[in-house]
Amino acid sequence: METIFGLDASLRSWLEEDIGSGDITTLAIVGPEMETTGIIHAKDTGVLAGVDVARRVFEILEPRILFDAKLEDGAQLKPGTIIAEVHGSARAVLTGERLALNLLQHMSGVATRTAKLAAIAAPYGARLVDTRKTTPGLRLLDKYAVRVGGGSNHRLGLYDAMLIKDNHIKVAGGITAALERAHAYASHMTKIEIEVESLDGVREALAGGADVIMLDNMAPDLMAEAVAIIGHKAVVEASGGIDETTLAAAAKSGVDVISVGALTHSVKALDISMDIGEIK
Repeated sequence: METIFGLDASLRSWLEEDIGSGDITTLAIVGPEMETTGIIHAKDTGVLAGVDVARRVFEILEPRILFDAKLEDGAQLKPGTIIAEVHGSARAVLTGERLALNLLQHMSGVATRTAKLAAIAAPYGARLVDTRKTTPGLRLLDKYAVRVGGGSNHRLGLYDAMLIKDNHIKVAGGITAALERAHAYASHMTKIEIEVESLDGVREALAGGADVIMLDNMAPDLMAEAVAIIGHKAVVEASGGIDETTLAAAAKSGVDVISVGALTHSVKALDISMDIGEIK
């Protein structure tokens, strides 16, 4: 897995949140010399993501632990598929179980939903992307999981690209004024995207030099008209409540990118569990 900035610091913080002054159940029941094997397996069908994240949870608790991954991220899962075996300190295995599973389940859920939607968009040449609608602390993990599922990332945060939303436009006094201010502020390396809701807005955004024009909550036939007006002079993004039932129609309109916040903000976790072997 690629390096995720700040991962260990986040994992340590989440472990501290869970363990507090000590895992009193495990400390009471499991001796420090005991070892065991935990078998992580799928109970659902989907796409695996987060194997090395789970590995780090256990390694932070006990550096000598052996995490034997049977699959890599992107693998297809079905009920009964063994993902990994964790060998070593029984205390570390038991204490790290929930955090490791929570992250595996969530990230695999994101990858699974992404794969489903990306497959719908692919025949039309549209790229599926995520949004900033992520749970605080999980953004980089979410965006990694989207890539595992075959999607792409929108901007990572407020710092790496400009996205002029409807509220920005209202404050600035209109599309043209907002774009003028954005161009005056931006460096030559900064992309400027603007959200529009009508064909008049499309024309104004195009005249104002937007690099990316987001069609917000437009019907597919209106999207197709917007694509024709833009004529490859800007990247065209469709956004707003798009899901499995509406994605194909949006992709058929000829847009370049389709953003779906639900890839991360309301995804269903994949069911993944761990069974403990015999304690030695």
